[in-house]
Amino acid sequence: MAQDNQYLLDNRQVEAGTRFDALSALFDASTFRHFEAVGIDAGWRCWEVGAGGPTVPAWLAARVGTGGKVLATDIDVSWTGTAAARGVEVLRHDVALDAPPAGPFDLVHARLVLVHVADRAAALRSMVQALRPGGWLLIEDADPALQPLICPDECGPEQELANRLRRGFRQLLQERGADLAYGRKLPRLLREAGLAEVEADAYFPVTSPACDVLEAATVRQVRDKLIAAGLATDEEIERHLAAVASGRLDLTTAPMISAWGRRPFDEGR
Repeated sequence: MAQDNQYLLDNRQVEAGTRFDALSALFDASTFRHFEAVGIDAGWRCWEVGAGGPTVPAWLAARVGTGGKVLATDIDVSWTGTAAARGVEVLRHDVALDAPPAGPFDLVHARLVLVHVADRAAALRSMVQALRPGGWLLIEDADPALQPLICPDECGPEQELANRLRRGFRQLLQERGADLAYGRKLPRLLREAGLAEVEADAYFPVTSPACDVLEAATVRQVRDKLIAAGLATDEEIERHLAAVASGRLDLTTAPMISAWGRRPFDEGR
């Protein structure tokens, strides 16, 4: 099947806001833990790439204070705009195509962005170039191929259907250029980009109410594409959504790989 580079989970759809809220509930605590680990402080200049929802840039703005700066960029800033009221500069920007915004930055962060970007190498170069010497890059991306099941405990037909629909969703992602094994590559890619002190870890919830919310919103966003591709029927999708709503499924997410590294102080000497 021909590749379609259109982003599968369009921010203009009403379900996008629900997805952003669920992703925040699932992953913000882990993201903020990594921010704390790199020592973010008052006065820092931060670039939040592919911001999507407002919670991460708002947290950064509260931490860096009036003496710092937080720039939140995305190709569609429909859901990011509310962060502007909290001291965040919001800018429409394509990290793979546009020149890096004026920096340099003490911290550049992207979560669930590069796995969907067609030219991931260009996007990563842009983020590294925007760092000041000693600045930190934190990239967090999923690795669906590392743990492909949405129901690890496939104990019956409802769980089997959930996993089959998830395979269909992953197929749609691949057809649009997503690298479903990207997360595991991040430590190597950061080292190859010249960063030092590179480390990484992984996190994913095994079950959570937010997982149910995320799955329902995701399936509703892509249901027409699943049906059009012959990957599911309307009846199967309705049956799956009912099972999700019932709370009978222990749903998880793909592992979120967080990798961070620092631009060397003595670079180029």
